[in-house]
Amino acid sequence: MKTVQHNPTRGIYPATPDYIHALEVRQPNRILYVAGTMGLDAQGVPGKTLEAQLALVWSNLRTILASADMTVRNIVRITSYLRDAAYAEANQAARIAALDGHVVPTTALVAQTLVSDWLVEIEIIAAD
Repeated sequence: MKTVQHNPTRGIYPATPDYIHALEVRQPNRILYVAGTMGLDAQGVPGKTLEAQLALVWSNLRTILASADMTVRNIVRITSYLRDAAYAEANQAARIAALDGHVVPTTALVAQTLVSDWLVEIEIIAAD
């Protein structure tokens, strides 16, 4: 698989260093669509704080990716669902730390989660 970043600088607002406008995936062997993943521990209990939930979300995503013999380097798209707009900065920081320099298209939305204790939900697409 080859990926090509498309990050035009003319005629569109600039992307920030932590995301790109588009990522072309050429000839992937496999594509993994991961459902919205919450910050729940192995017993299904949400982390008590936003930071705890973000750590659990990324741990859960790494576990799911590993089950498909993939890592965060295989992620080609991220969508975050935040219960409150005030969570955007913490979500961004957790994503940047989890991806460790890997930059992909990302979107964050403010939405009501199905359970009020769920503060963030993240879905990804990965490919290899």
